[in-house]
Amino acid sequence: MLENLTTRLSSVIKNLRGQSRLTEANIQDALREVRMALLEADVALPVVKDFINDVRQKALGVDVLQSLTPGQALIGVVHNELTRLMGTEHVGINLATTPPAIILMAGLQGSGKTTSSGKLAKLLKEQMKKKVLLVSCDVYRPAAIEQLKTLAKQLEVDFFPSDGTQKPLDIALAAQDYAKKHFHDILIVDTAGRLSIDQVMMDEIRALNEALRPIETLFVVDAMQGQDAINTARAFNDTLPLTGIILTKLDGDSRGGAALSVRHVTGKPIKYIGVGEKLTGLELFHPERMASRVLGMGDVLSLIEDAQRNVDQVEATRFAEKIKKGKGFDLEDFKTQIQQMRKMGGMSALMDKLPGAAGAGIPAGADDKSVNRIEGIINAMTPQERSKPEILKASRKRRIAAGAGVSVQEVNRLLKQFEQAQKMMKMMSKGGLAKMMRGMKGMMPGM
Repeated sequence: MLENLTTRLSSVIKNLRGQSRLTEANIQDALREVRMALLEADVALPVVKDFINDVRQKALGVDVLQSLTPGQALIGVVHNELTRLMGTEHVGINLATTPPAIILMAGLQGSGKTTSSGKLAKLLKEQMKKKVLLVSCDVYRPAAIEQLKTLAKQLEVDFFPSDGTQKPLDIALAAQDYAKKHFHDILIVDTAGRLSIDQVMMDEIRALNEALRPIETLFVVDAMQGQDAINTARAFNDTLPLTGIILTKLDGDSRGGAALSVRHVTGKPIKYIGVGEKLTGLELFHPERMASRVLGMGDVLSLIEDAQRNVDQVEATRFAEKIKKGKGFDLEDFKTQIQQMRKMGGMSALMDKLPGAAGAGIPAGADDKSVNRIEGIINAMTPQERSKPEILKASRKRRIAAGAGVSVQEVNRLLKQFEQAQKMMKMMSKGGLAKMMRGMKGMMPGM
């Protein structure tokens, strides 16, 4: 996420060394680099100009404390300004209305509206315990209604049927009536998009908004759009009383400057960010945490929240007790721990939130392939082989490789990763947490 920007900003900070104070002279070059980094990340030019001016004014004359370098002092100023640019604090979804609370999803075709509707339904159902109804008013795009219906079935969320012969407004009003009669807490309305802004689409969504009077009108924008995202955001903001933004595909593009521009242009808060295709890939947007991630400082709070939400606490407690008692860490345990990691979004998502680990170079999806391969290899073993991997000699390895559809080298690589994990668990049982953290990199699949 925002890898290039993180890398460039990190190099800027490293170049400010040995100064006792931040002055016009010693931050001029640094700010030039920051400006180039932001422009390369597709942040809109007016936003960059305002940002650089604000940083310059606040950085000039800042005394560098004995415990800080000028680079660290500047990064504090940049962090504060990035946070302010993206919204200062998290703004949650507003459901304070007579049920059903209607959420209208707006945006261009391909921005991820339908997928985001499903992800949002899952989040509201699981985290807020709400009864959600999904409906599609996209009667133009082939299979749009079927796509949302399939998502609703996967999520075990109610779906209001519609078809391409109906008018969008009729569908929406019928769904609203159904939601009232069946005591749904929330109605999420997925609307039609176009490849670009046109008057027909805008008139249609304006009519939907006026008829439904939604409590939330969320603009869904693709972070990979770059500068176009700004023009789209401005057009939708002029047409609709937007209440918030969902920024999608932030994991699929190393630039993603739309995250820094859209809020500035619309004045509306970014409420959620979409990361990955999985239905769990919707995160609450916290400006301060995002600023930390952009600057390579990680996001440990979000990591803890992911763990609390996705990790099987009973299994985690059992595993912790086993390690504490010094009992052996076997391949079955190894598989379980990697599965838990996948529930938290995979290795790339985990590394993105670890301080100093952003931009570790794990391609999107690479960690999923590694986990699938590890599971396949371990599943091809007998229970005895999983509990006593030391008995795995050449003939057994060949049999396991054939059973898992991989090479013997892949089996050997897994066993090497397992040995490193085993060493870490021994350190952990002896209280060597610092040593364990240093050893983490070797055991993680995809690294």
